[in-house]
Amino acid sequence: MTTETRSAADPRRDREHKRAAVGYITEAWAEARLDGIDGDCLAQTCLFAAFAELVKTYGEDAAAQFAEGLASRIRNGEFSLNISKQ
Repeated sequence: MTTETRSAADPRRDREHKRAAVGYITEAWAEARLDGIDGDCLAQTCLFAAFAELVKTYGEDAAAQFAEGLASRIRNGEFSLNISKQ
């Protein structure tokens, strides 16, 4: 089994790939919503698929370490799309 790893040597290419990936996910998400799939179901399924890929790529310990940092990132608003500034 071969595992493709991301190269940090070209951050521009990495950003381009991430931008393209977001486009694919956004398009698939919108299509699923049009087909009547609930947003919560989509979110949980996407999280499962994402963590399964992280475990496959980096192993359980690294994926768990990444997940440990998510609570504070969520609380800090890193994933909030509508942040009101006063």
